[in-house]
Amino acid sequence: MQPIGMTEERCTGKPVHHSPSPFPAAHGIVWFMIKQLLLTSSHAKLRYWTAIFLYLLILVFGSIPGARADIGEVAPGIILHSIAYAGLTFLLFTGGTGGLPQRAGKAVLTIAAMGALDELVQSFLPYRHGAVSDWLVDCNAAVLTALFMWALWTRFRIQPST
Repeated sequence: MQPIGMTEERCTGKPVHHSPSPFPAAHGIVWFMIKQLLLTSSHAKLRYWTAIFLYLLILVFGSIPGARADIGEVAPGIILHSIAYAGLTFLLFTGGTGGLPQRAGKAVLTIAAMGALDELVQSFLPYRHGAVSDWLVDCNAAVLTALFMWALWTRFRIQPST
């Protein structure tokens, strides 16, 4: 019997060989699949239109009376805006076309327009209010995400096969 905290290797001084993992390549396969889905040009249109669809969901669900108050219990508005618009920026950047400056510029300008429209819609609802500060949070999230993606894009992007 081994003392508590002592492994067989520590007690005997002989290395213990463990059986190999039943899924040794699982990590590599999952990483490959994520890269294929998020970083290849073959799914760019899907990412772009997913961003548009998610934005429309933001507009619709944000217009439901009481929905903002309910989600506000989970996280403050600055966090919600930052996460939502950073995610949309990621999808627009990776789903866009052109070089890195064009992708970043189009993503940031699109998010600026989306955020402005979101705040405009809110200003027409009696139970909501549009705020320039929310729009600025949206724009800052877009700029920071676009810069981050620009820095990482050349390192991790999978080049199209010829």
